[in-house]
Amino acid sequence: MNILECTGNTPIVNIGKINKFCGTNVQVKLEKTNPAGSIKDRAAKYIIDYAEKNNLIKHGGTIIESSSGNFGISLAMIGAARGYKVIILVDPKATDVNVGLIKAYGAEVIVVDKKDDAGSYHKTRIQLANELARKIENSYRPDQCFNILSSIAHKETTAKEIFEQTQGEISGVVAAVSTGGQIGGIAEFFAEKSTKYLVTCVDAYGSSIFGGEPHSYKIPGVGLSWTPRNIRNVNNIDYVYRIRDEDSYISARILCRNEGILAGVSSGAVVLSALKLSQKIQNKKPLIAILGDSGERYLNTLFNDDWLKENDIPLESHMELLYKLLSSIDEPQARPNIVENYRDDLIYSLGVPETTMTHF
Repeated sequence: MNILECTGNTPIVNIGKINKFCGTNVQVKLEKTNPAGSIKDRAAKYIIDYAEKNNLIKHGGTIIESSSGNFGISLAMIGAARGYKVIILVDPKATDVNVGLIKAYGAEVIVVDKKDDAGSYHKTRIQLANELARKIENSYRPDQCFNILSSIAHKETTAKEIFEQTQGEISGVVAAVSTGGQIGGIAEFFAEKSTKYLVTCVDAYGSSIFGGEPHSYKIPGVGLSWTPRNIRNVNNIDYVYRIRDEDSYISARILCRNEGILAGVSSGAVVLSALKLSQKIQNKKPLIAILGDSGERYLNTLFNDDWLKENDIPLESHMELLYKLLSSIDEPQARPNIVENYRDDLIYSLGVPETTMTHF
């Protein structure tokens, strides 16, 4: 067995104390047990496997990707394991930990500090990555934003795995949304199984994946300024919850201090949304909340009291705070009123390579 064969088969565990306190039925899937520490290992491995089988990249080639977080780390690991050079384009918001992990695997890091028209760095990072891919021979752009293989990966691995682990005896799945592969693939899988399964999306205020005006936010790994094509059918999604920045941080700290589960900021938002939905539907079968990565990547922010104070985020992490957090969550967007914000024009304006668009 090699390191990449350890991808997947992540455990699902109960959060008993929190469930008892909140009157809920939620279990969590720990994606931090993947080899590079996050759910992004799944899509990264799937896409590179496909590229190799179809001669889109050859041994000794270069993998180029725009990512300030987990997907870049996953690709850096794969590059080290399989003998590829890896170039990851990050932005100034990338944490020292993430940049350090990417470099630890031997990948090159390029910092893109020019903002796009939405005030973020997504489009400028993608555009430069595509320019590099055109210039560098034997290079490949996995491109988690536009490569439909990302959602196919989660449909064939993550969703199938959840179904098999639980024998399908669940009420539904709750997961964060950014580039759309995870939620898109999971939603498609369960929509094909039965309409009884609820698939719930967790987004940030400031993201405009499902409409609205984009603005900055502090939840890493969540949100985008358009609807990614990996969400091929928004009608496969039942609910969209938006969670406030500080509530995500508080929730993740509560999870750590009361259940011993060290998870990232987006996982705090996912757990909070799952608890709220469970209270709403009074489910007898568990909701599965997907925790995308580990809190170890956020020791300098999420678990740094000085940073939290500087950003006006409360330090408290006692369970009683959950009452306040849950009561303050706005009602979710619900199908069929989930708005799509596709931007097919970006395929051309950002210069997305044909090799990325194989399944478009």
